Amino acid sequence: MDLVERKTAAVQAAPHWVTYTDRWISGENGPPAASALKGFNVYILSFLLISGPADQAVEWTLIDAATRSSVKSAYAAAGIKMLVSAFGSTDAPTSTGADPVKTANTMAAWVKQWGLDGIDVDYEDFNAFNGGTTSAVNWLISFTTQLRAQLPASQYIITHAPVAPWFEKGYSGGGYLAVDAAVGSLIDWYNIQFYNQGGTMYTTCDNLLNTSGGSFPGSSLFEIAANGVSLNKLVIGKPAVAGDASTGYVPPATLASCVSQAKAKGWNGGVMTWEYPDDDAAWISTVRGSAFPE
Repeated sequence: MDLVERKTAAVQAAPHWVTYTDRWISGENGPPAASALKGFNVYILSFLLISGPADQAVEWTLIDAATRSSVKSAYAAAGIKMLVSAFGSTDAPTSTGADPVKTANTMAAWVKQWGLDGIDVDYEDFNAFNGGTTSAVNWLISFTTQLRAQLPASQYIITHAPVAPWFEKGYSGGGYLAVDAAVGSLIDWYNIQFYNQGGTMYTTCDNLLNTSGGSFPGSSLFEIAANGVSLNKLVIGKPAVAGDASTGYVPPATLASCVSQAKAKGWNGGVMTWEYPDDDAAWISTVRGSAFPE
């Protein structure tokens, strides 16, 4: 299988405008044209599972080498990094006993084989993480450490996509604050899922940015930063449309207001959205608004 030549380092400064996709789209042959992603600078193929690639990750392997090279070159010219997302809701790596070092080696090799700019760790093993032990935290620390050993920071991006409540202080097992304390220097940024947490969590600018309250106090954007995580590594994640998540949706114009308010307080992290093509160029243009004009 042909590698896609990597001509530039993958390092990317904030802000990050991130879209995921695992959706099969009729008539497509690989990722969308770079022009369709105007306003985004990160495109994440979902998902790479313990068992191998699925959905858009597997589609990337099915197109011919020339098409892959052409797409990757066009994305690079447009300033768009291409990553693959690991695990998602399908995999529970800690609970199923996957070895973190071996899994990292396998996934890092896949990133290199298929010429991508890095990997996103969408760990959603809730039973392990919420179990009151350090097993999930220790798994993530070992996994991330080995990923970075295989994917040097000068050449590859590593991101994580935790749910916002995992950054609360006092979370069982230390939560993502423990992960960040141990290996945060190896993680380029966090695509934080401010959705699917029930009720009206993270649906106003105040409870998204300043005081989350509700079932998960201390997990808004600036509260997470106050808990010790670098502010500009915090990317606000939201569903593109209401149907893309169970809860947490806000209209793009409302999100734009929140983004503007956050920037005024010194934040520069960016926005992540699930998922393309619901989050098209018009969507991200609205969200960036006057705070981050294209």
